[in-house]
Amino acid sequence: MIELRDLREEDADRLYSWRREPDVDRWMYKLPPPSFEAHRAWFDAFMADPDRAGWVILSNGEPAGMMSLSGLTGPGQRAQWGWYIGEAVARGRGAGRAAQALGLDRAFADYGLQKLWSEVLADNDVALKAQAAAGFRREGYLRRHAFKQGEFHDVVIVAVLAEEWQEKRGAVLRDLKASGLIG
Repeated sequence: MIELRDLREEDADRLYSWRREPDVDRWMYKLPPPSFEAHRAWFDAFMADPDRAGWVILSNGEPAGMMSLSGLTGPGQRAQWGWYIGEAVARGRGAGRAAQALGLDRAFADYGLQKLWSEVLADNDVALKAQAAAGFRREGYLRRHAFKQGEFHDVVIVAVLAEEWQEKRGAVLRDLKASGLIG
């Protein structure tokens, strides 16, 4: 079963390890932290920033990934969205789809947002498909926008509005419950 819990101080080491995993970094927009000290500075700033919120994705009670929102205090009622599955055993098993649904509910209900948007590497078909299933639509395409591992990568901008999630929500949650991914 997939659940979300608030990010805690003791998650710093785990997030550092996940973020440095090649299978996680491959799909990330930015480079991994070059050192634990740099990661720690990012983590401390994240935890202290009222403009951000973060959760650990739990799979059967065990930490499996991270989800975050940035831009919560702006006047536009929109936030940037991001998530990843850090534990290899949880990948490809629906954890991301389930966490995404739980996160969308929290983002729209708890924070009163009207829009969530994300930047996704254009060749990350799994993430783009998962987000489309939840109502995310393509809003833009940034050519040669990210530079990683000596190469430029295109980036797709996707977004979902609160009412678009509400239209999809019932069917998505029903499917996730039927598959045993959420309670």
